[in-house]
Amino acid sequence: MNAQTVNQFIILNGNKFPTHCMPAIRSRLEALNEDQSDTLAYLTLKDPLVALLLSIFTGTLGIDRFYVGDIGQGIGKLLTGGACGIWWFIDLFFIYEAARRKNYENFVALIP
Repeated sequence: MNAQTVNQFIILNGNKFPTHCMPAIRSRLEALNEDQSDTLAYLTLKDPLVALLLSIFTGTLGIDRFYVGDIGQGIGKLLTGGACGIWWFIDLFFIYEAARRKNYENFVALIP
């Protein structure tokens, strides 16, 4: 993949990945040839800000975890009411990074 396309991808999506993972993302993208770069169209990235807003307003129902893709934790929060609000409060601080981490996991699974 050419450097301009890699830079464009990083500029548009850099906030959706953990900062410490950006060098690995750059190297994986640079290693792609043009035929493989079409696989980026299948990459769905979750917006960490949306995850945070969902956590603030519907966190006790687990909708934030469902959005991020942590289905098991979403069911746990739904059944326990966010563990009576404790789990909801903790997720207010961790859901943003959880969304970014999950985006990186999906990126690594799609781009070898």
